[in-house]
Order: sequence, then structure tokens, then C-alpha cells
Amino acid sequence: MTDALASPAAVPLPGSAFGVMDLIRASETLKQSGQHRAAESLYAGWIQGNPEDPLLYAVLFNYSVLLTESGDLAQAGDCLRRAIALNPEFMPAYINVGRIHERTGAIGDAVTQWLAVTEKLAAITGTNISYKTTALNQAARALEAVNQDAAAEDVLRQSLDIDGHQREVAQHYVAARQRQCEWPVVAPWERVGRETLASGMSPLSAAAYTDDPLFLLGSAWHYNKTDVGTPAGVMTEWPRARDATGPLRIGYVSSDLREHAVGHLMAEVFGLHDRTAVEVSAYYCGVPASDAMHEQFKASADRFVSISQMDDAAAARRIAEDGIQILVDVNGYTRDARTRLFAIRPAPVIVNWLGYPGTMASPYHHYVVADDFVVPPSHEIYYSEAVLRLPCYQPNNRKRVVSERVPTRAEAGLPDDATVFCSFNGTHKLTRFTFDRWLSILDGVPGSVLWLLSGHETVHERLKAHARRRGVAPERLVFAPKMANPDHMARYPLADLFLDSTPYGAHTTASDALWMGVPVLTYAGRAFASRVCGSLVRAAGVPDLVCTTAEAFVARGIALGRDRAALAAYRERIRAGRDTCTLFDTPRLVRELEGLYGQMWQAFQAGTLPRPDLANLDVCLELGLAVDHEATEVQTIADYHGWWAERLARRDAVRPIPPCDRFAALRAGG
Repeated sequence: MTDALASPAAVPLPGSAFGVMDLIRASETLKQSGQHRAAESLYAGWIQGNPEDPLLYAVLFNYSVLLTESGDLAQAGDCLRRAIALNPEFMPAYINVGRIHERTGAIGDAVTQWLAVTEKLAAITGTNISYKTTALNQAARALEAVNQDAAAEDVLRQSLDIDGHQREVAQHYVAARQRQCEWPVVAPWERVGRETLASGMSPLSAAAYTDDPLFLLGSAWHYNKTDVGTPAGVMTEWPRARDATGPLRIGYVSSDLREHAVGHLMAEVFGLHDRTAVEVSAYYCGVPASDAMHEQFKASADRFVSISQMDDAAAARRIAEDGIQILVDVNGYTRDARTRLFAIRPAPVIVNWLGYPGTMASPYHHYVVADDFVVPPSHEIYYSEAVLRLPCYQPNNRKRVVSERVPTRAEAGLPDDATVFCSFNGTHKLTRFTFDRWLSILDGVPGSVLWLLSGHETVHERLKAHARRRGVAPERLVFAPKMANPDHMARYPLADLFLDSTPYGAHTTASDALWMGVPVLTYAGRAFASRVCGSLVRAAGVPDLVCTTAEAFVARGIALGRDRAALAAYRERIRAGRDTCTLFDTPRLVRELEGLYGQMWQAFQAGTLPRPDLANLDVCLELGLAVDHEATEVQTIADYHGWWAERLARRDAVRPIPPCDRFAALRAGG
């Protein structure tokens, strides 16, 4: 929530008689000095003493913001209703009443309130348009939070129809369509073009949209430049980090150090670090958490700091004061990330690792940690960061809890005597190309079923209808209800073969399947997100389950689906190697990671820290947007570099492109 009137620079507390702007300045002074309650008292006293002031409605609004921040939602609501009674045309009050409804769990009342705002704004004025889109966007956000994606999509479309240049709204609109498997997900209409929607996509949505790593590089650069932006100031000196002695000071920034997929992957990392080599600081930026895994992270870090309630500048100061030498971004462009914090450069070395499967394309991420399969040398041109490699880039928790009770196939709604294919990825990863390949495999294995993670019932019906159109009986799709992770893990062995999705493949879900002995078949692409599963499968000791073409993926899936004995042999092979394979050797990964940190710090001290390569990324974005990625599956283009080189040549003939190493490598076929 924001104040109704802008607050000028703070001034000393005025005397007993003062105007509205003096009130705002005084309350801001108190807030900045940590005297929140005193600021509330100041507002309350002023309101009582100035019942006839013409700006009382705005003061009530600002007072409600303070009360909301301190959690007094009932009184905040009363203030807003008084403000509305004084000025029925003051739309911010209506919008914040909806926010209070949302905070108290009354989502229906919140959505009703926001949609009522849109009905009150019949006149076409710039202010009314702004209020209307704000109300629509708030309603959509609340609907998304309760998994009402269809309704959210409709409201977001209305907002874009009014103002098609809202990048954040376009991001949510495309993401809602991805979760609903509404293909094509980038569906333009008269008021909003395909390029607008595609350029507005978040990098995470883009990774599920296409396996075109040069476009994804340009898209991430555009997101960083436009949505993250440029901070007011950056740090250029880090005296406490430079002068530190002893173990390297490593800081991990993450919103997921709790019951979360990334939390499960990271569970052992802090505790396995060699304290003679590194000192571990964790900076938590997620939602309030008290689960056992969150407490474990607190206990296993040398320093655990919650920065969720700190602004970026304050968090950056804290990290710099702690003398952090290498700061690891474990979020990247994912929910609750603090990318603007990294933009301030609170540590000399900044690293992109684990949480986000792709390049950050930022001016401040120096390294990305991968492995030789996820990013082979010929793929380094798809990254702005310098690439450093582990044996397998993904850590795993060898102490994960698995329920002792294993359900039967009958209890799970699965056939006892047929091949069960599965994929427990979220529906946002499911493209038409992937689903059609899965259906081809089902069609080639009589009696087989496809076991999917449950989503919304409308999504189930949409997928069943698509299967029916492809000649596959819809009852061959079985949906697994979501359940607690130990119970979910226990049911994995009911499946015979896990089928990977692309371009955004199985990551944590693949390592879960392999831990439980379920073979995973994958089709590796070129971008980070489409190669992770291949890396995990290879590291588990079954590299022959990595396919390099779409045709090979379908043929192999059919062959394995018809050969239950072969699948059983894979299962035994995976189980036999579980305790010795690279994938689950987390102690080795942590040792190797510490070695990489040593290399990074030596490079900084030697003045050879890599500079992010951001040359011509606007061209990567431009040419990537020119392709309809849902009509052309770029992953299936055999000569990807040649395809890009040809398009670059045409663009260069029209508007010359400055020379750069990245495009020179493409043209050379490297």
C-alpha cells in the first residue's frame, strides 16, 4: 500500500498546530527512526483535532496504511470506510479495502470490491484508466492465489485490453495460460499482439515456452533491464570482504530455505561445508516459515539472517557489513527473488546457481555454476556469465523422508498389468509438442496409462479432450492427487517409466524419481532448463536414457513400454548405483563447489574477474520474437547455429550488427 499524498523529505516534529504536509513529514520522521506507534498516535491526534479539514479523507487513508503495516486491519478498514464516506470518488480507498479483505482471507469479498471499482469508473480519463487497471490487476492476483486461473486470465485480458503495455500483466496472463495448458499460450488479439505478449513473458515462463537459448538470453536481458532496472547507487568497494582473513565468506540468498523443491535439494549443503574452507551465511528472503527444514537451515548455517522485511538497500548494507566475499543467488528469476538487491552489488563476486535454470543476462552476475552436460563448451555463447562446472550441478538430500506406507496400484487408480508412464511436473511445463509425443508413446504401447500430477479439473478435461482428438482414450490419463512429500515419494515406484517434458524438463522431480529407482527418459535440448534432466540421468549412471531427437524419444518410449523386463533391469541398475553414483554424492559436490569458490576469489584478487557478456542481446531478443515458437519447435532444428547465422545475415544486411564474439562463433559454426 502507498500513501495517498507523497511524503517530502523528513523534517523535525512540528508544534501542535500544523497542516497535512507537516503531518506527513513528521510521521515519516518517526517511521524512519523506528517509532511506528508514535507515528500512528500522531495521525490519530491530528484526525481527532481536524474533523473539518478538506483533506481529512487522504489523512485517513494514510493512517490506514500505517495501521495495516502494524497489523491492525480492523481499524485500518474503519479508516478507509470513513475516507470513502468523505470522498466517494477516492478510488485508492476502495482498492485498499479490497486488500484488507484479502489479508483477512476473504478473497471473494476482495475480488468483488475490486471489480466494483471498475464499474464505478465509466468516464474515460487517464486517472480512471489507471485505477481501473489497478483494480483488475489486484483481482487477478487474488484469483491466482486461490488457483482460479481461468477467472484470473479473463480479468488480466480485460486489463491488457485497456492498456496493452503492462509488462507485469502480460507476464501473469501468459503464465496463467501455461498452467492451464491453453495452447497456444501466446494468443494475440486485436488489441494485443504476439510480440507484446512474448516480450512481456517472465524468463521462467520463457524457459517453458521454447528451447531457443539465444532468444532466452535476449529475453532475460530485456527482463533485467526493464523489470529489474538500475539501482540508484551501486557498491564498488567492499573493505570488509577485501580485508577478511581465514575461511572464505560465502553468502547464500534464497527465498526457498524451507519446505520447497529447492529447499529439499539444498538441505545438506550448509552442513557439509568444510568450515576450514568456508564460512556460511544464509540470507532468507522468503515467506515466514517455521517448518523443520527451515529450522535445519538455521541450525546448519554459521549466520542466518532474515532479510524479508528489509528493503534492498538495508539488506545490501548488511551483507557488505558481514564481509561476504562471494554472494550466491539461489533464486535467479523465480518467485520472491531479490534481484534488485544483487544489482546494488553487495559483494565483490556474484554467482548464479541452482534456483533458476538459465542465464541471468545481468551486468552483475559474474558466474553461473553448471556441469559439462548442462552447459558444454559449445553452449557457453548462450550465457552472459562465465561458466564454471561441477561433476553434476544439482545437489541432493540423501536424508529425504519417504513414507513407510506404499500404496497399491489399485489404490492409486492404476492398472496392475499394464505399463504405467508418469510425469509429475507442473502443468506449466507441458507444451503441445511434449504432450503429443507422450500420446504417441501411449498409442504405441497398448493398455498403457499416463500418470500425471493433478491440477485443476478444467485442465484435466482439456488434456483429455486433446487426447481424444489424437485417438487416445481419455481414461488412459490418470491424475495423482497432491499429497505430502513423504507420501508422494512413496508412490513413485508404482510407475514403470518417467517421461520428461521439454523445453522445461524435470529437475527436482527427476532426481526424486531416480532416488526411488524409477527410470527417467528424457529428450535433451540446448537451453539450461531442457538439459538438466539429461545431466541427472547421466549422473545416476543411465546415460542411455538420454535421447537427442524427438523421434528417438518416442521410439525409445514405445520400446521400453513394451519391454517390462528391460524397465525392471533399469530399476535394479539405478537402485544398485544409488549410493555410489555422482548424482547423490552430495559431499563430493560440496567439496568441488568450495574449489570453485576458491577459483572465483583468486580471480577477483588477481583483477581477472569475468565481465558479463551483454553484447548484442537486443538483437537476440528481436530475432527471437520474430519466430512463432508454438508453430516451430526450435529444439527440433538440427542446425541451430546455422539457422541463427542465416537470420543474423538477413538482419545485418538491413541494419548492421556490431561485431561480437558470440555471433562470430555462430557464423563459424562453433
